[in-house]
Amino acid sequence: MKKYLIVCFGVVFLACQNDKSISSVAFDEFLENYYQDNIKLYRINATLQGDTRYNDTLPNFLSSTFKTKEKAFFQSYLSEAVNFSDSALSEEQQLSKKVLIWECEMYLQADKFPKDLMPIDQMWSFQLTMGQLASGKGAQPFKTPQDYDNWLIRIEGYLSWLKSAKENMKEGIALGWVLPTSLVQKVIPQLEVMSTTQWDEHLFYSPIRNLPEDFSEEDRSRLSEAYAAMVQNKIIPAYSDLVEFMNGEYFEASRETSGFNALPEGDAYYQYAIRLYTTTDMTAEEIHTLGLNEVARIQSEMEKIKDQVGFKGDLKAFFDHVRTRKELMPFTDAQQVIDHFYSIKELMLPQVNRLFELQPKTAFEVRRTEAFREASASAEYNQGSLDGTRPGIFYVPIPNVTEYNILSDEDLFLHEAIPGHHFQISLQQENENLPSFRKDLWYSAYGEGWALYTESLGKELGLYKDPYQYFGMLGAEIHRAIRLVVDTGLHAKGWTREKAIQYSIENEAESEASIISEVERYMANPGQALSYKVGQLKIKELRAYAETALGSDFNIKHFHRIVLESGCIPLSYLEDKIKKWVHTETPTL
Repeated sequence: MKKYLIVCFGVVFLACQNDKSISSVAFDEFLENYYQDNIKLYRINATLQGDTRYNDTLPNFLSSTFKTKEKAFFQSYLSEAVNFSDSALSEEQQLSKKVLIWECEMYLQADKFPKDLMPIDQMWSFQLTMGQLASGKGAQPFKTPQDYDNWLIRIEGYLSWLKSAKENMKEGIALGWVLPTSLVQKVIPQLEVMSTTQWDEHLFYSPIRNLPEDFSEEDRSRLSEAYAAMVQNKIIPAYSDLVEFMNGEYFEASRETSGFNALPEGDAYYQYAIRLYTTTDMTAEEIHTLGLNEVARIQSEMEKIKDQVGFKGDLKAFFDHVRTRKELMPFTDAQQVIDHFYSIKELMLPQVNRLFELQPKTAFEVRRTEAFREASASAEYNQGSLDGTRPGIFYVPIPNVTEYNILSDEDLFLHEAIPGHHFQISLQQENENLPSFRKDLWYSAYGEGWALYTESLGKELGLYKDPYQYFGMLGAEIHRAIRLVVDTGLHAKGWTREKAIQYSIENEAESEASIISEVERYMANPGQALSYKVGQLKIKELRAYAETALGSDFNIKHFHRIVLESGCIPLSYLEDKIKKWVHTETPTL
């Protein structure tokens, strides 16, 4: 009898275990299905990840057909996700469930706002991505004849998108969702380049100028003719039509206001944008106040550096000094700028092992930003492919090399490259323990917050020995603090573009041209600029919490591992993860 009961309970126990296991496996399959369906929906993302399956297609994601399919996709997966019981899932699976639900809910909230009625701007929109791909030096491969044929087919989808963009902007005129005049003025020259450049010098003809040597004469001739016809008969006319529209009807309808609060439902959209980009429920007023406090704090640190270098004058005068100091503009050739960043890499790499036990395998390069977008671009990082065959790339705009100021270069390298975006994104993509959909996931508060946090590691990495470079770090930090003030000022407090520019000029050392570009960046994409400082402050807060709780047992390499190992997640989930780690690490008395 006793033996029977033991066997019986054993059977019951194993059955429960098997049920749990089955549910866990089913959940993993569910996550993989979500990823595959997502990548099939957003096919350009597959290309950016190095997945070549959909390189010959480009759904028009502005069309009503696509929007209907998109909404159904997120509603379906949200309904399925909530049906999985947490008790049957591992800790990491529970996190994946929360993240997927967050993704679905945020999309469904976004669908309530007509943001797609402003599909083109000077910095963030899809025509710029397509320009990078068209150059032949981006994620779209041009190695085989089939690759070249794939792009010709994909262009048809892009032409459909351009047509829909114009139709959407016309609808935007009717509903009052239009760009500010100053942004239209920045977009038009970008489009004009694509409509006036000779076909054989055109960006979209670039792949033919770099045909692989092993192509047959037949393929070389066939593809050259096809690309010439594509550029002359399709791309240039499409851009010409858009330029005419933007120069005329759209320019006349553009608005003099600067912020989204001037748009119908603009206040509600901005609160959504705050949640999207900060992954918090902070209000615009809270963020504005936080920004003002951070600006004051960082300025007090700047005063110390000003005094250290012996500058006589106030902080505003010192800003002018570092903007124009000839010693900070030493270059005459763009390659010297690129080489300078590589020298920073060599200087700090020996110290990286002391701070990071997780380091990526993905290769890394520094490149100059392409000419067609260089004038209005910021330095940026483009991730490598998921399979590691395409390197991570740090793009540096150098529109005028003799005016290129190195003040913030050490700081900038930490942020965009190592150990900032390149480390975080590459580690996320290489992590075999993450489900596929999380390997390419991006939350700006986490990703940009991490990159800004790494700027503060400069001294620990052997940098910032020059006080001007340390001032450059403070300048970059105050720049992000100013964003809190200016972004909320523009979109919640009725600030004009000019007021935002003036506030920035008075409180940081960036050039006026750079500040204008930045302010117009915030005008085009509300909320994104808030993510950096909000994320950085949360990571610094969590590090301080861990250092206090663990005392001498605190290990910086372990802290960085815990922050990085799960990839991008909303900040509240990161906080839960760090606090659980601290509780586990805390010695029992």
